[in-house]
Amino acid sequence: MPQIGLTLSQSKTKRTQKKKQPPATESVVEKVVEEVVEEEEVAVEEEEVVEEAPEPEAVAEEAVAEEAAPKEEEEEKPKAAISAKLVKELRDQSGAGMMDCKKALAECGGDVAKAEEYLRMKGITSAAKKSSRVAAEGMVSSYIHAGSRIGVLVEVNSETDFVARGDTFKELVQGLAMQIAASPSVEYVAPEDASPEFIEAEKQAEMQKEDLASKPENIREKIVQGRVDKIVNERALLEQTYIMDTTKTVREAITEAIATIGENIKVRRFSRYVLGEGIEKKQENFADEVAAQTQAKESKPEAVAEEVAPKEEEKPKEEEEEKPKVAISAKLV
Repeated sequence: MPQIGLTLSQSKTKRTQKKKQPPATESVVEKVVEEVVEEEEVAVEEEEVVEEAPEPEAVAEEAVAEEAAPKEEEEEKPKAAISAKLVKELRDQSGAGMMDCKKALAECGGDVAKAEEYLRMKGITSAAKKSSRVAAEGMVSSYIHAGSRIGVLVEVNSETDFVARGDTFKELVQGLAMQIAASPSVEYVAPEDASPEFIEAEKQAEMQKEDLASKPENIREKIVQGRVDKIVNERALLEQTYIMDTTKTVREAITEAIATIGENIKVRRFSRYVLGEGIEKKQENFADEVAAQTQAKESKPEAVAEEVAPKEEEKPKEEEEEKPKVAISAKLV
């Protein structure tokens, strides 16, 4: 009996425990609800992150704007004043030309060390150092313009015959020949080749111009020197804009070729021929020529009439002269 009572009490306690525990379906529903809530919270957090993250296009535009801002600041920076002393210092160190040194200093803000590095990168320094080498090889090239009315002969020297046979050198020489053909004002290779007499004559002509009469003497001389330098450079081949690349001069094109080839290159001389140049031609106006021929035709009938009248008057005289003379005998005498 007591065992039966225990079993009954144990079964009652088990039943009460089962009643106290929530049913399985309710627990499953609660778990599902909790998972849904967690997923919604995660989705909300992701949306907030997406909203906070900038769009790629906006990021790209901001990057471009940031890159453009320094460029604008650099462009707005005033260029440093380049003094003649700085140019001379750089020229002595590098051996490059005056204009090349001035350009390098302007690009580097007046910093001599950076300007020298700039010249070295451009190959101008090495080209200037090679300019003292003897260039006795090379080639003589010709160019005949279309129509055969303009012809050019040019001699360009290099240090070795090997370079003279190269395509780079040949292309340069051909380009120089075409440059001479296209430049009727060119008379010599470099400004240093201009004759002192020509320079002095130009100075005197400029000094006498009326627009300089009111200028002070020292300013007048500077203006005249600038004008004369311009005239001299206009007639120098090396100072012309290169027709193969209008962004550089002939001198700069040769300098780049020296840096590329590794040898000194010099234009020694040239001749430009124009058909009929120097020959005096008889200049006639076609209208005047036609008028002259018309007048000549109109005056011919009058001249013929004048010629016929004298001939008719001369005929009797000729007949009288042609009459045979009577033979005079001694008996009649």
